[in-house]
Amino acid sequence: MEEKVLATPRKVDDWIQKYRLHFLVAIGEYFQLLVDTVRATFWRPPKMNLILKQMYNIGVGSLVVVAITGLFTGLVLAAQSFYQLEDKGLSGVTGLMVGKAMMTELGPILTAFMVTGRVGAAMCAELGTMQVTEQIDALRTMAVNPNRYLIAPRLIAGMFMMPLLTLFSTVMGVFGGYVISVYFFGMTPSGYFDPMPSHLTLFDFFSGNTKAFIFGALIMTISCYKGMNTTGGAEGVGRTTTSSVVICYCVILFSNFFMTLALNTLHSQISKVMT
Repeated sequence: MEEKVLATPRKVDDWIQKYRLHFLVAIGEYFQLLVDTVRATFWRPPKMNLILKQMYNIGVGSLVVVAITGLFTGLVLAAQSFYQLEDKGLSGVTGLMVGKAMMTELGPILTAFMVTGRVGAAMCAELGTMQVTEQIDALRTMAVNPNRYLIAPRLIAGMFMMPLLTLFSTVMGVFGGYVISVYFFGMTPSGYFDPMPSHLTLFDFFSGNTKAFIFGALIMTISCYKGMNTTGGAEGVGRTTTSSVVICYCVILFSNFFMTLALNTLHSQISKVMT
């Protein structure tokens, strides 16, 4: 009985050490994949038709789900803002709150979530299937760089399309807030839009698009990395796809926090220097 009690902490320590090592190895392999992909992209850029195909898949294919997400987020955000501010006499800033939140935080994050669920999971499953069926090994035997042929077009397309999708989501969110504010709560159109030009700044636009750009790179590279390292046949493909989506969600939230702090700190320092 004493041996079992003494063995339990040892097993826990071994488990922690094992997964700590696995995490460090995965981080190293991910950054190596990222460096190799960037190097292959600049050394010999992928063909334009591969990039355009991925841009269509990521951008045009995601318009509907991004539009629905942005529209209903704007509806809910405007409704909650109006209910909370009406009794304080501040209902006139409802439009500003919707625009500010959608442009800087909700637009980039929710768009990244939708693209992860729709595109990132599909990419991971596709590359995972190619990995377990040895198609990627076949590319290497034909002297084709898998990073350049498979990952680089997705990375370029993701970084280009994510800011555009985020802007579209923001517009839909502002439109949703306008619809419920004007046609349900009785605000005037000018009362909804007038505060925006004075308080929505170029920094807000830059902040949201910077986040979207980085989210696009993270989603594409993490999904492709997980797919390229799939093992275990069909079951492994499903397990890896689920894992990639969860990791992308966590990394998006984690990086968003630090980017918010970094961008706002940088903006405040620049404002002090300029003044």
